Amino acid sequence: MIMMDWNTLPDNLPVPVDDGAADHLKAQRELAEIDHISLPATSGPFVNIYAESFERPVLLFIYPRTGQPGVPNPNGWDDIPGARGCTPELCGIKDSVESLLQLTPRPAIFALSTQGTAYQLEVATRLSLPYPILSDERLELTRALHLPTFEVEGQTLLKRITLLFDKGKIIGLQYPVFPSNQAAQDAQKLFGLRC
Repeated sequence: MIMMDWNTLPDNLPVPVDDGAADHLKAQRELAEIDHISLPATSGPFVNIYAESFERPVLLFIYPRTGQPGVPNPNGWDDIPGARGCTPELCGIKDSVESLLQLTPRPAIFALSTQGTAYQLEVATRLSLPYPILSDERLELTRALHLPTFEVEGQTLLKRITLLFDKGKIIGLQYPVFPSNQAAQDAQKLFGLRC
């Protein structure tokens, strides 16, 4: 059995291209279609991103899925542009959380995938993440915002994207995100730029 190093990115990963699947998110319009969506979080209470964005900006790191030690990735995972790298992304955010929290105004920081909360809780605990992971296992937010997705082995997974919400609107985004371990550094630029 080949041991997978979840913490590093292979040099030969295919680079994702901007396929236009997030262009509609640049409109900076009121997102009333998500005002009723509260998602389970690894921190315990459900989180309503829309409501939270009226308290402070929300920085949302969206990723496909995390693997588990001892469990192989889906067949061909490393060949899907942008798929590999969720653990390096989550760890990069963890390593940058202090600098992200120094941004003005100070954001709420969340990660999000379509995996269930129990699965996410394992990775949040294993990696000692200081921010919650939200579960969109029922695809409520994914469908409401028409987030970019792809299918693998019968699962709907999210393409990697970073969104900045404020006052009920998306005011910045990074898509595609590559390499994944640079997502937190790239996210800091969203506070100076608007989509």
